[in-house]
Amino acid sequence: MTPITEVEGRRVPLSNLDKVLYPQTGFTKGELLHYYASVADVMLPHLRDRAVSLLRYPDGPDGQVFFTKNVPPGTPDWVMTAEVPRSEGPARMVVVRDLPSLVWAANLVAEFHTHQWLVQSPGEADRLVFDLDPGAPATVVQCCEVALWLRDRLAADGIEAYAKTAGSKGLHLLAAVWGSSPERTSEYAKALAVEAERALPRLVVHRMARSLRPGRVFVDWSQNAGRKTTAAPYTVRARVAPLVSAPVTWEEVEGCRGAQELEFSAGDVVGRVRESGDLMRGLVEGRRAGRLP
Repeated sequence: MTPITEVEGRRVPLSNLDKVLYPQTGFTKGELLHYYASVADVMLPHLRDRAVSLLRYPDGPDGQVFFTKNVPPGTPDWVMTAEVPRSEGPARMVVVRDLPSLVWAANLVAEFHTHQWLVQSPGEADRLVFDLDPGAPATVVQCCEVALWLRDRLAADGIEAYAKTAGSKGLHLLAAVWGSSPERTSEYAKALAVEAERALPRLVVHRMARSLRPGRVFVDWSQNAGRKTTAAPYTVRARVAPLVSAPVTWEEVEGCRGAQELEFSAGDVVGRVRESGDLMRGLVEGRRAGRLP
């Protein structure tokens, strides 16, 4: 029988807590759930009112990995769901808004991915995102150089950017925006990616073709499309080690000289949150939310 744990008055089924998900480090499912409970206060504001796609890896990153977008069978009735638009017709998705919902979803063993809009206004983008993906031999070091260029370029348009690690090998930039549609945000992001390639031609590529990427940073602007999702801040990634998509300071970006300097495990992130809180809190508080030119 699956054990039941009470979380803030909700009965949450938890299973296989001793199961090793990351053989390289011995990181278990129980440790994964403990991590999410430990960072819930800073993670939940980034999930609240956003439909989540769950990239599930129940047998670890080396097992089957698959996206769950619709509400999974057996979802408790106290977990919020919302109808969201899709090209093939509306669908119902999970919305993680509190600790019980977060623990329940984490028990499915999944990365958390969100859209750049809120469920109550899917036609209005409130986030701008760039996914900086290095092509070997480029690393996150080169991503940091590109991120600094984009930060300054966005600032010139009155938009404040925040950085986080991808939790794999790259970097994500996010900014709060208002008064724009996903289509307009995508157009703006693409224009900046093209501009970045012109300014840094040996370092940046804005097109998706893999043949163009070796030694350069692909500035992926396409995740601003209304249908696309991006790994949420603080989610653990389904990679070889339990690395986290972790917010970082601009000082850390400016000072990065090695690929491992911006790699943070679940344990690292718990310590960082304890010391500094949410480094992206300005994003959810809407401070300096920018209007696209």
